[in-house]
Amino acid sequence: MTEERSVVEQQLSRFASKCRVYAPMYRQFTLTALREMITNPKAAAAAGPRPNTGYTDVVDAWNHYLAHENKGRGVVLIGHSQGSGVLTQLIAAEIDGKPAQTHLISALLLGTGLPVTKGGDTGTFKSIPLCKSPTQTGCAVAYASFLDNAPPPANSRFGRPREANSAMEVACVNPASLSGGKGELHNYMATTGNGHTADGWAKGVTVDTPFVSLPGLLSATCVNSGGFNYLAVQVNADPADPRLDAIKPGAVTPDWGLHLVDVNVAMGNLVDLVDSQGKAWLAKN
Repeated sequence: MTEERSVVEQQLSRFASKCRVYAPMYRQFTLTALREMITNPKAAAAAGPRPNTGYTDVVDAWNHYLAHENKGRGVVLIGHSQGSGVLTQLIAAEIDGKPAQTHLISALLLGTGLPVTKGGDTGTFKSIPLCKSPTQTGCAVAYASFLDNAPPPANSRFGRPREANSAMEVACVNPASLSGGKGELHNYMATTGNGHTADGWAKGVTVDTPFVSLPGLLSATCVNSGGFNYLAVQVNADPADPRLDAIKPGAVTPDWGLHLVDVNVAMGNLVDLVDSQGKAWLAKN
């Protein structure tokens, strides 16, 4: 359970400052299995289709929550990577245009490619648009992040739809500037892991907390270029500043970009968004 707890600490626990947190366990592919699929696709194909157990687990958890825990509350659905994938399936099948949609405050689908019509706000979801303001409810935030000086390579698995469709692109909603343009990322980076060490965040400083925030160091804007639509993260390096001048992506392969820290780089923005959207939903309901 160490790995599961680590992910909850990294990607979910900070939201508990704004709402009640439910984190159901579901069966998913490990990074080891995903690496094998990437590096040895022929063997993965020979093994047969990927099982859908993760999705059925999430459907069961959602139905149990509605029946026993919801009690009329608004809901923010939060996922990353595989979690975003199964939530996308859940929303399309069980929430979009259904009675349960009245509970939806927002869906944070991070580190995924949510297909929408080019220049539009809907696509996979028919009645759940992309979020454009901090007080909009019933909407979705989706993005995949890359360093601005290391954009998605041609073989990237993020930043464009999995299935070719000239009418579609993947969504990019900048959590630091929902209406568009550039904004500062309020990050919470793990002090160790992904190539970082506790004494590597600033010269002469050893960080003794599990997370570190770096005000002003990172900013982001959505970029649509070369068939990719992604969140470009800029490191505002200052050689005269004792802080580090680069963040390590922690990528499994180069085409993953900042995938392993998609949530960390914008955690503060996302928590603030949940707070403002939750208050807006309560005011309406």
